[in-house]
Amino acid sequence: MGKWFPKEKQRELLGVILPPLVYAFISLIYLSVRKRYHLPSKVPQEPFMVAFWHGKIMLSPYLYRKLRKHPKIGVIISDHFDGKIIADTMRYYCFDTIRGSSSKGGVKVLKESFRMVNEGYDIAITPDGPRGPYQSVADGIVAISQKKRMNIITFNYKASRYWEMKSWDRFMIPKPFSTVDFYASEPFSVEGLEMQEAKARIKERLNANL
Repeated sequence: MGKWFPKEKQRELLGVILPPLVYAFISLIYLSVRKRYHLPSKVPQEPFMVAFWHGKIMLSPYLYRKLRKHPKIGVIISDHFDGKIIADTMRYYCFDTIRGSSSKGGVKVLKESFRMVNEGYDIAITPDGPRGPYQSVADGIVAISQKKRMNIITFNYKASRYWEMKSWDRFMIPKPFSTVDFYASEPFSVEGLEMQEAKARIKERLNANL
């Protein structure tokens, strides 16, 4: 198969087929579950940062749309092939994307994030992405939020019944007809904190309700 259908062509084909299928699957899961939202008392009018664990990326777009009826967000996603699938899936939610990570293309990500914030975009990031370690917080979220003086809102959700993938991020898929509790924290700032203190605060907020 490789001779007649090289890897590049395989990826090109999967890049066309997978995003609509992934979006359809996520939509079916979301429509089937019972939803309970726990939202902040106030959502900033100015741009803010959204943080959620890599293993909880699946349903997070729906939580964001509860906060912003008219989404205007740049989602930081890796340049890996699986990142391309995620990025193309995000477009079905009318989300823009920023390709790269703190380990690869970090300067480009920072510059593009700053530009989008200046244009009124929120910025979403998985602090432990794209390759972990599990539930670690990389420097990028602190650098962006402190440089642009942005508040952070952390997302998370838990399901009464779910599948957990055997991947580094323990990717969680709620089972159909389960109950899913969605959590969005009150906006908070890490301005003036040292890097490690800021990352500890973000991690604490990410796991506060779970």
